[in-house]
Amino acid sequence: MNQEEVNTVSTDLIWNEFLAGHPDNPIREKPESFYFCDNKTDADECADLVVKGIKQATATSLWWYEKHNESLPEVGDQYIVTDWQGNPRAIIETTKVELTPYREITAEFAEIEGEGDKSLEYWRKVHEAYYTREMEPYGDKFTEDMVIVCEHFKTIYTK
Repeated sequence: MNQEEVNTVSTDLIWNEFLAGHPDNPIREKPESFYFCDNKTDADECADLVVKGIKQATATSLWWYEKHNESLPEVGDQYIVTDWQGNPRAIIETTKVELTPYREITAEFAEIEGEGDKSLEYWRKVHEAYYTREMEPYGDKFTEDMVIVCEHFKTIYTK
């Protein structure tokens, strides 16, 4: 098996384990799996923070959803969080979605997102850098007016 096949088997296993322990879960079909960030160090750290219950939100740019023709998350959505290699670490469920201009992100949201020292200053520094990297290949530019999809979630299962 190649790595993609191994990851598919692994995400099938965690989902089936979760369903066995939660037979009343309203979602039966295996949800999408993903890792946070755009590099191994941050992706693995974020997965660990989710497992520990520290990271309880994420902030994807509306630009990304529009550029990739993806639907916005909705309350009740469930996802399998993986590390950089695609190994499943946790299952999360979306609890709230807010569209907020970057410049209006609050210190409370930065703390709930749980990364770094949890400060708004840290959040702004790393997210501006991330959005800039993600937009650059398309010739688009980060602005403080861009809308961020602030997705709150709870960890409902860990591996």
